[in-house]
Amino acid sequence: MTSETSRVEAFSDGVFAIAITLLILDVRLPSNIETGKLASALLKLWPSYLAFLTSFGTIGVMWMNHHRLFNLINRSDDGLIALNTLLLLGVTWVPFPTALLAQHLLGSDQYIPAALYSGSYVIIAIMFNVLWRYVVKRKLVVDHANVSAITRQYYFGPLFYLIALLIGFKNATACLVFNFLLVLYFALPPRFWRRD
Repeated sequence: MTSETSRVEAFSDGVFAIAITLLILDVRLPSNIETGKLASALLKLWPSYLAFLTSFGTIGVMWMNHHRLFNLINRSDDGLIALNTLLLLGVTWVPFPTALLAQHLLGSDQYIPAALYSGSYVIIAIMFNVLWRYVVKRKLVVDHANVSAITRQYYFGPLFYLIALLIGFKNATACLVFNFLLVLYFALPPRFWRRD
């Protein structure tokens, strides 16, 4: 059974909006700040700022790519809805490893939240690939000009996030910076990956 995609898109947009909003809830000032120490307390929150900005950018670029995909998809079926729901499960999970990494970014066990953080993105990248390949295989796509370009760009996602995970075992801050660079990579429009 096939149907239009507008309800899938509207539901997905709501999930992305909630997940991206939840990120800011874990950027909190420490309590009992001494008079004259506010600036210092704000500066000490840099791990939270970095984690927030990186995850905000990542969820934002995931939404952008989701939007791009659904501009190419003209109909949905049960498989698309199920795979999209699994992708959204990953998106709603992002605020948790973000908060954990921000809290332990400078700790001796920083590699644990860094691995969880990037490992989450490995799974989300795999889900994006599975969703996209399903759409292409089921011929739910109307614009075939960008199919190979999107496929090429997504192909490297799991590998790049796996590299970020490995970096996280050495240095969580470097892991976050690498993840931020991936935001820039996935923000590039499909025309950059075309072989015309």
